[in-house]
Amino acid sequence: RTPMNAIIGMTSVARQECQDETICGYLDKIKSSSEFLLGLINDMLDTMYEAMGVGLAAPQVGVLKRVVIIDVGNGVIELINPEFVSVSGKKTSVEGCLSVPDRWGEVERPAKVVVRALNRKGEEFEITGEELLATALCHELDHLDGIIFVDKATRFIEPEDLADEDDE
Repeated sequence: RTPMNAIIGMTSVARQECQDETICGYLDKIKSSSEFLLGLINDMLDTMYEAMGVGLAAPQVGVLKRVVIIDVGNGVIELINPEFVSVSGKKTSVEGCLSVPDRWGEVERPAKVVVRALNRKGEEFEITGEELLATALCHELDHLDGIIFVDKATRFIEPEDLADEDDE
C-alpha cells in the first residue's frame, strides 16, 4: 500500500518529466486487466479513503499509468485510460488536492463532462458528471497530464477563509 507521504511528491515528479515535449504523453495506457492493475486500484482506494479524499490518480502514488478512482459519495468510480468525450458549460468551485496539502483555490471547470474509460474488467463505459463529479473527473484527469489544480487556480484561499466560502 502506498504511504500517504508518497502522494505529495509524485505529481511534481510526473510534471518534471512532462516538461520534455517528447515525454508529454508519458503515462502508459493499460492494455489489459491484470493482478497489478487490481492491486493498484485497491491500494489507491485505501490511500484515498485514509486521506479522506474524493479522488486519486495513479501518478499521485508514483505509478505512471492512466488510472483514476473517484468517490464523491455515490460509490466508487474506477476509470482506466479515461478520456473526455464532451465538456460543456462553466463553473467555478473551491478545490484542494492530496498532492498539495493545506492549499485551496478557486478553479474554473466545465459544468458537465462525459468521460469514456474502461472498468477493471476491461469493459468500456461512459460516465456523465455534473457538479462535484464533473469537478472530480476534470481534477483527476488533469493529474494524468501532469497538471494540478494550482496551475489553474484563479484565486487561492487561506484556510481560515474556507469556512466563509462554505457559508456563501
